[in-house]
Amino acid sequence: MSTPQRDKYVDWLRALSLIVVVVWHWAFTILEWKPTGPEPTSPLGFTSGLWILTWLLQVLPLFFYVGGHVHLLSWNRAQARGVGIGAFVWRRIRALALPALFLCGVWISVGAVVTWAFGVEWMWRVVLLVLSPLWFLGVYLVLIALLPVALWLHRRYDVLALIWLGGSALVVDVVRFRYGYEWAGWLNMIIVWGLAHQAGFFYDRIVILPRRYDIGILWTGLFALFGLVYSGIYPGSMVGVPGDKWSNMAPPTFVIVALLIFQIGLVEVLRPAMERVLERPRWARANSFINRYALPLFLFHTTGMAIALGLSWWLFGSLGTKIPPDLKWWLERPIAIIGPLICTLPVIYLFGRRRAPAGRTREAGEPR
Repeated sequence: MSTPQRDKYVDWLRALSLIVVVVWHWAFTILEWKPTGPEPTSPLGFTSGLWILTWLLQVLPLFFYVGGHVHLLSWNRAQARGVGIGAFVWRRIRALALPALFLCGVWISVGAVVTWAFGVEWMWRVVLLVLSPLWFLGVYLVLIALLPVALWLHRRYDVLALIWLGGSALVVDVVRFRYGYEWAGWLNMIIVWGLAHQAGFFYDRIVILPRRYDIGILWTGLFALFGLVYSGIYPGSMVGVPGDKWSNMAPPTFVIVALLIFQIGLVEVLRPAMERVLERPRWARANSFINRYALPLFLFHTTGMAIALGLSWWLFGSLGTKIPPDLKWWLERPIAIIGPLICTLPVIYLFGRRRAPAGRTREAGEPR
């Protein structure tokens, strides 16, 4: 039996979504030093109209979408080998949770030692900032644990499961914004990201749609985004911005459902051109290399950023921040990426190298 050809585009989308998050954190995080310690803010709060870029650069919906496709594909293969759903779910949880728990343990230990030895109370604030980007991995682990339920809904109700999840996300927003039950919004942490993950189960069906449907999906999501944002109910930015009445991400709102539809349409419209590019040997090698290190880069990128900022403070006496950001700050953005990258690479080399068990072929989108 021949091995199915790998979907290089899936690999590319998965790696791209992680790398965009990393570069965003490195380039566009501004730290204000307050009595309680460093406080992050964003240039979006000081630059008019820049929020429109988040419709392209907030790629977590795409990450969960691709993750759903990979999980379904991996489960079908595991089931064919006689692997039970419990063993399958546990293996995937363990593969993702162990490095994340190791990283958390190291930083909590560092925070405890520094606080005890030097009396630096704001050190816990630093630990929180370093570990906070891992929140979505926690949600991802919950969705893996719920995979048996998601697979049952997919088999039993097919596309109705997506409609029910989307409707539930909208109902949660009504309860939250119309009736003032703010706590209800946190239900959407599972509902909205669960919808994106569940949508990935339909990946193969979406791929084979005629191109006019891809364009239709893109415009449906785009019109939905414009309608929801300019209704005055939701902020325009797809990330948290200082000064907004609330964030579309923490917890996610129904706007993220529209963003998911838009991004699915966009990646399908771009698919033919990108598949031709990824077939070129040089791009294929680059795609393979980037995929190998995308997840370790994400796990350790805030550690590298903390090291780079610490060195900057030690050598130059400042963190190089500017509020509000001026032209010089914008011109320095390449340096803001290069410094943390240089500091992250040794951490990946020491702690991020992992090998797949001998005799097992890595599946498309599966972490190395």
